[in-house]
Amino acid sequence: MKCPNCGSTDDRVLESRQIAEGSSIRRRRVCNSCEYRFTSYEHIEEKKLMIVKKDNRREEFSRDKLSRGLQKACEKRPVSQPSIDQSVIEIHEKANFMAGDTHEINSIKLGEIVMDKLKELDLVAYIRFASVYKQFDDVKEFIKEIKKINK
Repeated sequence: MKCPNCGSTDDRVLESRQIAEGSSIRRRRVCNSCEYRFTSYEHIEEKKLMIVKKDNRREEFSRDKLSRGLQKACEKRPVSQPSIDQSVIEIHEKANFMAGDTHEINSIKLGEIVMDKLKELDLVAYIRFASVYKQFDDVKEFIKEIKKINK
């Protein structure tokens, strides 16, 4: 594994842990050159999940894109990076399950899965994400969504 600090490929594993019900492995590593500690994840490579967009284009599911979206929504909120990483795994697993044998899921369904997960993590992050995802035009839509989650 290439060290993100110095680029060396000489490292050792300090700890390995199964996550996501055994479908992934989280490894804590240390670079033997600069002693920088970092985390890597291993996932089983499966048939690629495809996202069917509103205009019927198909796009490959991207863990990185999802992670960036969750990080942006959770920016300056008390949500840890491991919580975001675990959420990405859980969202991907649920989307795969919902896609079934076709390995395709509608972008609207995926957005709903993401919003449900953000509700669990942080309500402010949920509102941030919902405002972009649902394309809020004015403050009334924010208020309406906040009233909906307060019920």
